Amino acid sequence: MTKQEKSLTMTVLMTPDMANFSGNVHGGSLLKLLDQVAYACAAKYCKKYVVTAALDQVFFKQQVNVGELVTFYAHVNYVGYSSMEIGVKVFAEDLRTDEKRHTTSCYFTMVAMDDNGKTVEVPRLQLDNDAEIKLYEAAKMRKKLRQENLEKNRAMHVELLKGEL
Repeated sequence: MTKQEKSLTMTVLMTPDMANFSGNVHGGSLLKLLDQVAYACAAKYCKKYVVTAALDQVFFKQQVNVGELVTFYAHVNYVGYSSMEIGVKVFAEDLRTDEKRHTTSCYFTMVAMDDNGKTVEVPRLQLDNDAEIKLYEAAKMRKKLRQENLEKNRAMHVELLKGEL
């Protein structure tokens, strides 16, 4: 069995064009990079075109400053039929002091697509160690909670619409 490419690392220098009015890196700039990293990790894993289906639990723990080197660590945590959960951790590094800080974490659900825009099956995930098993189990729980929350929101929406009609 061939070794799966489940992880990806990307490092980017934070530049002035990414700044918000406070002079720090804008959250939207980070979100765009996070999406690109999740895309690259998922596409590299399944060797297919992927789209973003969901973004969960984005935690901006600390600000990111212009001039810092930011490293994104992405990993395939869970695989369904056509979907994959990609966990991303972000660390900022002050190049003058070598200080490294964990600034952001989140989870993307990416879905593999064919050339006609239809979902396609992705390779089953091989769990190679205890850490990957823990990541998989946690991702499975997040998926279950997402589905329960979606069902509750749909039911609530239907009830709200009944009152309006």
